[in-house]
Amino acid sequence: MSEREVMEYDVTIVGAGPAGLSCALRLKQLNSELNVCVIEKAAEVGAHILSGAVIETGPLDDLLPDWRDNPPPICVAAQRDEFLLLSKTGARRLPTPPQQNNHGNVIVSLGALCGWLAPQAESLGVDIFPGYAASAIAWKQDGSVSGVVIGDMGVDKSGQPKDTYVEGIEIHAPVTVLAEGCRGHLSKQLIKHFSLDKDCDPQTYGIGMKELWRLPEGRVQPGLIQHTIGWPLDPRTYGGSFVYHLDDNRLALGFVVALDYADPAFSPFEALQQFKHHPRMRALLEGGEIISSGARALVEGGYQSLPNTQMPGALLIGDAAGLLNVPKIKGTHQAMRSGMLAAEHLHQQHQSDGLRSDGFDQALRGSAIVSELKRVRNIRPGFHKGLWFGLANAVWETATAGFSPWTMRQHADHTALQQNLSVQRDWVERELPPKDRLASVYFAATEHDEDQPVHLQILEPDVCLTRCAEEYDHPCTRFCPASVYEMVEDEQGKRLQINAANCVHCKTCDIKDPYQIINWVTPEGGAGPNYQNL
Repeated sequence: MSEREVMEYDVTIVGAGPAGLSCALRLKQLNSELNVCVIEKAAEVGAHILSGAVIETGPLDDLLPDWRDNPPPICVAAQRDEFLLLSKTGARRLPTPPQQNNHGNVIVSLGALCGWLAPQAESLGVDIFPGYAASAIAWKQDGSVSGVVIGDMGVDKSGQPKDTYVEGIEIHAPVTVLAEGCRGHLSKQLIKHFSLDKDCDPQTYGIGMKELWRLPEGRVQPGLIQHTIGWPLDPRTYGGSFVYHLDDNRLALGFVVALDYADPAFSPFEALQQFKHHPRMRALLEGGEIISSGARALVEGGYQSLPNTQMPGALLIGDAAGLLNVPKIKGTHQAMRSGMLAAEHLHQQHQSDGLRSDGFDQALRGSAIVSELKRVRNIRPGFHKGLWFGLANAVWETATAGFSPWTMRQHADHTALQQNLSVQRDWVERELPPKDRLASVYFAATEHDEDQPVHLQILEPDVCLTRCAEEYDHPCTRFCPASVYEMVEDEQGKRLQINAANCVHCKTCDIKDPYQIINWVTPEGGAGPNYQNL
């Protein structure tokens, strides 16, 4: 094989999310002479971005002080908060947790926000390459990271070049910044390779599913922010909903379920659909239409699960590092702050001794970013003991500002499933769209060339038909929100069929599989969902 073409930059950033774009912007603000590039696997910036999202504006004020003169396409000022405990047919108003007081915040589409940030970075000279997937790490002879390898284009299912074949290039830089988001393909490899998580608890996750609706005139109350706990979840399963009232009769709603749930028969997608059939929600949604939908995993581990964020030649920022504040239900401000902190750290290093990753982890842990996580470190783990203990513990931890002398531990999500567990779900017949997961995939506008290597690798296929069948009855067919995994029986017998073209890149399978034999890797650049205003 011939040597790949190489492009050289001062800093290479993988991922055009809020962390990566904030890092790029700040780098160019500090030193316009630096050559900075951002690599994004989506066909366009924002197409793979999905979040609630209510954001704190402080980092945006610091990064772009005049942003309110030309705000993002969706930007609705928070007006009122509601926090509800649901039963199957009723709702009880609870005091809004202080962390969820959204006075001064704004509701945005995070995808649209990133699409809005990108040209501002480009105007400062940042090179942004959407549609190119960073598929592998490029290494120096001394074992440090030298950059990334862009995946080849035009390869068929068997791995052979097609007529459209284009060999990917290598992009080298003294420092590569990993801003891939939750459970990033390269970040996962680097954390393992450098044992960055040896001194912390396992990272834990949730799956968040979101739908954007347009409702009949008069139902939407722009700026109203609602969160619920309770039904349709059982008290042992952590999660809840969000309902954000936008402008133009649009409503963003979603459901988040922690991936440490125990019931192998549980379907997070079905929980979202059940929530929509609560009397309050059904009355709100009937007669409306879905505009867009999608799903993604999110990091929940917090302070206990924070890995070392530096390694020779590279850094982790944003959700790739695990900086989401679960009690706040917010991570964008943390992502942006970490990107800006990385830029400022690299700028200082460049001025004194050249671009190096050394010292970033210490800088991050000494910052307000990690201090915020430390104060709330025991709130999410408290819910391991159930809803009521979790709520009581959250009140205590909030009242003491996290000064408890203990730190609760975390356990890997894939270890949580229990064999032969039977949970009775008090669920209802439903009528609102979508009727099933395949219909939901339609609203994600996901697209993959089916004649390419399957990007969902089953490392031990025999386990699927033996141990998994006997012990858990194929939970992948239920935890995936896009019907990627399907058990079929034909003349060749029973087998696992992977419908890779359905994949919305949420990474749930990579996280929740109890045997850790599903490995999510990047498909061809530009493939995947095409989220609109999610």
